[in-house]
Amino acid sequence: MPRCQSENQKTFPNREIENQKCMLLMDLLQRLWGEDDAQDIAEYAVMLAIILVVVVGTIWLIGSNSNNVFSTVSSSLP
Repeated sequence: MPRCQSENQKTFPNREIENQKCMLLMDLLQRLWGEDDAQDIAEYAVMLAIILVVVVGTIWLIGSNSNNVFSTVSSSLP
């Protein structure tokens, strides 16, 4: 684990704030790395993308076929 504390922390008082920020960031990264929720979200995103591709492809095919049907019907009308 990387160190967040500086050797010169006593000489630079602002380092304490930087150290706290670093520790918060390290805590956040450890929690995110350890949780499986992010993997679930990625899996749902992939499934959603696949479903959207199928739906859009289906609508595109139905739209093309319906356009041909309506053209045929309109040309056969007097």
